[in-house]
Amino acid sequence: MTPEQATWFAGTFDRLVQNVGQAVLGKPHVIRLTIMAMIAEGHVLLEDAPGTGKTSLARAIAATVQGSHQRIQFTPDLLPSDVTGVTIYDQNSHLFEFHKGPVFASIVLADEINRASPKTQSALLEVMEESKITVDGVTHDVGRPFLVIATQNPIEQAGTYRLPEAQLDRFLIKTSIGYPDLASAELILAGASIRDSSAKLSPVITTAAVADMADLAATVHVDSAVLRYTAQLAEATRDAPESRVGVSVRGAMALIRAAKVWAAAQGRNFVLPDDIKELAAPVWVHRFVLDPEAEFSGTTAEQVLARVLADVAAPQARQSVAV
Repeated sequence: MTPEQATWFAGTFDRLVQNVGQAVLGKPHVIRLTIMAMIAEGHVLLEDAPGTGKTSLARAIAATVQGSHQRIQFTPDLLPSDVTGVTIYDQNSHLFEFHKGPVFASIVLADEINRASPKTQSALLEVMEESKITVDGVTHDVGRPFLVIATQNPIEQAGTYRLPEAQLDRFLIKTSIGYPDLASAELILAGASIRDSSAKLSPVITTAAVADMADLAATVHVDSAVLRYTAQLAEATRDAPESRVGVSVRGAMALIRAAKVWAAAQGRNFVLPDDIKELAAPVWVHRFVLDPEAEFSGTTAEQVLARVLADVAAPQARQSVAV
């Protein structure tokens, strides 16, 4: 990535954030994280109470990039074929035809993913990892960009199936929208008569341009010292006495992918240690499995990560050049 390309990338990224911000008021940081995940070709897990704007966020991003949007309400009786699609025999043509499921969209909102059975959860998580679906021996590509925004309700746990750690590891980031501040809430209430605020949004770029941005972000330079720093942080999470399972190699790779997009979004063609520190919490916290005794005593994954970031020395700043 050249400096000129980095400047263009940052300007386009800001326009995307501003456009989505017209529908999701007062949440610029969450919007930046979600768009970063889309360009990094990852997925987002939102743990939020109902009515905080999760559907509005998905619709606004889809409208901004001229993409399609689908919402799947996960329930205990939802089948894998309800997500991926099904092959049906056509009696007129005497051929089997594949009818695409709702997962074939640019932005997929998987609402309350932990309410579906593990078998249905795995059907979605497979396409998240591979970006393709195999039904009856035929592989179907879901296209680019492909972003899954899955939600969980942190309050109600009755009748839910907890996502296993291996499946949580497939989400690039975990965050929450939360309730708006007073000023934003007042603006939202003033426009309460508009049921779908994303419908008024004009597209900023096309889905093809988003794929180009993803390819461009992959060329951002990461110095060997930053790579070593990331590996040391991941190892420290595994060695922490409170951790039963720390950050995997996939988690470390996810942080590097996210940091490349984050750096480009700020007009840089190289990653700084500060990018790693800033993204460590949303990318890594949901990957921790704490020791039961530490968890019982009130220790949180955020506390363990904060101590790891404080203990592991970051590389010294120096002039970085793109290669």
